[in-house]
Parts: sequence; structure tokens; C-alpha cells
Amino acid sequence: MNARSLALAALNEWRQGRHFADTIVQRLLARSTLSGSDRGFTTELVYGVLRNLTLLDFWIEQLRSGSLDHGSRDLLRLGLYQLFCLRTPGHAAVFETVELSGRRNRGLINGVLREALRRAEELQSASAAEPLTTRFSHPSFLIERWTTAFGDEATASLCQWNNQAAPVYARINRLRIDPADFLKANPTAQVLSNKEDFVRLPAIPTEALERGECYIQDPSTALSCELLDPQPGEVVLDACAAPGGKSGLIGQMMQNRGQLSACDRDPARIGRLRENLERLGVTAEVVQHDWKSGELPPALKSAGFDRILLDAPCSNTGVIRRRVDVRWRLTSADFSRAQQEQLAILQATVRLLKPGGVLVYSTCSLEAEENEKVVEQILEQFPFLELSAEQASLPFRDGFDGAFAARLVRVK
Repeated sequence: MNARSLALAALNEWRQGRHFADTIVQRLLARSTLSGSDRGFTTELVYGVLRNLTLLDFWIEQLRSGSLDHGSRDLLRLGLYQLFCLRTPGHAAVFETVELSGRRNRGLINGVLREALRRAEELQSASAAEPLTTRFSHPSFLIERWTTAFGDEATASLCQWNNQAAPVYARINRLRIDPADFLKANPTAQVLSNKEDFVRLPAIPTEALERGECYIQDPSTALSCELLDPQPGEVVLDACAAPGGKSGLIGQMMQNRGQLSACDRDPARIGRLRENLERLGVTAEVVQHDWKSGELPPALKSAGFDRILLDAPCSNTGVIRRRVDVRWRLTSADFSRAQQEQLAILQATVRLLKPGGVLVYSTCSLEAEENEKVVEQILEQFPFLELSAEQASLPFRDGFDGAFAARLVRVK
């Protein structure tokens, strides 16, 4: 299979709704023999179509008045994305897309794409006059929420941000290598100002990753760890740890001195968590546990923790740029459901905090229901907690993924 046919297969599987796009793409690429550039092109096609789904369908509606079967629609989306978003030469985009079609719909695909070439200026002018939900392919309920919370200009900037390909950021792992040595070995790495140990790279540094010298993560992920401020010799819990990026940073901040427990509920993710921490050289006890079960495993029945990080499951609205199909899976009811789960996990973990201890609650959500309102409710339920700090990363303001973190101190 070539890059375009693999992309079409990925879109067909994604449409069936059983798996996230990144999971599908990774699995299909792992089975393929495509070159590195073709792998990148496959990813660009799949993610690009999903980022621009409503816009592409708007153009299709201008070109085709009749109904379309799912396969033909996916082919037209691929072709129009190449024509109008990637600016692929017209003859190549049309020819290669038509080659993917079957005998039954070959004439349809060829005709619609050639019509699109003839009407390119008209189609793009028409879409530019459409509202944000079409121009940037976001559900209207998200646009309405963000407009209320952040205003029109910030919402437009956020939608535009979400539709850009995410750059590669990595955290240098001091447990394996000195930052100066890493930069010497990776001269293309760009140091980020005010983001200690984080660099931007033109591509994933495969060999450095395998040696545990760095870990791919957005600088916004450090926000919660900085508020947690774990110290060497302390007893620390990362309550929802997989895949291990924050646990890795915590272990580095503790200098591998003390006791770090890294917990997650998903058996499939536990293996990945353990592998990542071992590769990073982090000393930690990995525990599988569902905080909503009501029972504590023996490994967590200690005298209490000095510090707890709860990076809670959330809607992921702060990382839509990286999780491109999240926008199409969310509903307006998901935020209240997420809040209930977040509160349940908080209620279970707060009780493990020592007097004087620190709990940091964090998400990668932009929504008040999952952030400030959760903190307000947990403070009401546990009067012995005090809020000592609250910070957020907003993509349209800070230039990194969205994140929220609140530092709670147990005063007695």
C-alpha cells in the first residue's frame, strides 16, 4: 500500500468509531513497509482530513448535490485536502485520488475533483465567509463554550491553533544525560527560554529516546510538576501516571531519592508506564489501581504521602492539536461526566495525603467544569485543604498546549 491508500484505509476504520485516529495510524504504519517520508505523508493526510472535516464537506456540498456513499466521501475529502490545503499540483492530486477509487465511483471522483480545480477560487472564497465552525471544522457547541469563556478573538485563535500540526518538543532527562551533552549530540535541538530542559526538535530523536536521554512531551506538562515541587527523600504518589511523562519528571526532581509510586487503572497502559520509567532510569513502584473501586492495594496503604499528583482523566480540550479527533468524539454532556469522575478520584486520593502535604490537581482541559469548579467543590468537601496556587496554560496566550493545575495543601 502507498501513503494515500494507507490514509484511506485509516479514515475508513476511523469512521467506524471504535478507535482513536492516532491508534489506527500507528498500527497501520507499524505493519507497512513505507519509507520515512511516506509515513509522514500518510499521517499528514489522515490528520489533515480530520482537522478539516467540516470544511472539506462544505466544499463537497458545493460541488455535489446528490448523496454520497462513505467511501466516495472519504476519497473526495482526501483529494480536496491535497488540492486546497496541501496545495498539491492539481494533476497529481486528481490522478492519485482517482487511482484509489473503484470502477463504480471512478467517474464521480474524477468529475468532482476536476470541477473543484475549475472553481478553486470560488470555493475558497465561499468557505472564507463561513462561520468558525465550518472554516476551522469545530463542533458548534465548542465554539459557543469558548466564545463565552474567552471571547471571539481568542476562540478564533484557539481554533486556528488546533488545526496546526504540533511541533516536536522533548524534555531532556537529567537522570541519563547532562543537558549540555544532549545539546552537543543533538545540534538541531532548539532550547526554549523559561522552560528548563525542554527543547524543540525538527523530528523525533529516535536514538536519544531509546537511550532514555529525553522524553517527548509538551512544556505545558511541566506546570503541574513545578507546582508539586517534589523533594528528594519524600514519599510521592502519581495517581494517574500512564504513560509516564510526569512521573519521569517527578523522579528527576526527586533525584531518585525517596519513594515514588506511579499508579494507573488501565492494564494495557501499565506495561507502557513501566517500560517508559525503566528507560528513563526512574526508580518507582508501578501499581495498577482504579481509584473508583473503593479498595486500596497493599502497595498504597502507607502512612501517607508527602505529595500527590492527580493528573485526572479529562476532555482533552487543551490538546486537540495533538489528539485531532477528540473534537468529533466530545459531546456537551461529557464535561459534567468528566467532573464527576474527577471528583471521585480526588475524594479517594485526598485521604492519603499527610498533614502538611501537597496535592496538585491537574488536567489538559480548558473547561471550567473540569478545572476551577472541581477545585471549588473539593475545597467545600474537605475543609482541611487550602488552595495555595492555581495556574493555567492557554494555547492562544502562552503558545503551548492547554493545561490547568491547582496546588492544595492539607493544613491539618
